[in-house]
Amino acid sequence: MALWKETAKSPTAAVPEATEQARFDIPEAKPEAAAPVQPVSRPTPVAVPGKPKAESLIAPDITIEGKIEGAGHVRIAGNFKGDISVRGDLTIEPGAKVTGSVRAEKVTIAGELVGNIESAAHVELLQSGALTGDLKAGSLSVAAGSRMRGQAEFGWDDNAARTSDRHNGTSS
Repeated sequence: MALWKETAKSPTAAVPEATEQARFDIPEAKPEAAAPVQPVSRPTPVAVPGKPKAESLIAPDITIEGKIEGAGHVRIAGNFKGDISVRGDLTIEPGAKVTGSVRAEKVTIAGELVGNIESAAHVELLQSGALTGDLKAGSLSVAAGSRMRGQAEFGWDDNAARTSDRHNGTSS
């Protein structure tokens, strides 16, 4: 079966075709040169300024010991022992355990963190989350049912803390 019309026809085949076209008043199609196939252009992904798109995952049933540093989001569903310092978000999934200090833009704890959160813009402690250690963040969200053992310092910027210390008679 041909997918295109042949340009050269036999004389006997032309007569019935002409009769058929005349009967239905169908104009005769002129063969056209096939246009070259153009690749389909795909839209270029647009990066959101200030937020890296890449996310690294430590999957369940994996245990890693070491250090995580860099830019991007990190999602831990397994076990990690070591310090984490990322310019992005850290998510600790339910059933996951992290042992070590943490620095990240946003920290979401649904699993267990044993260690200090030294610096974060926002910390979210979900219902299944547990934190054993101290916390220093710009803001904190705590869900009913979550657990924490340690000290929490949030809502203070460095300048406000220094001003407060001067008013209390202490110096930093």
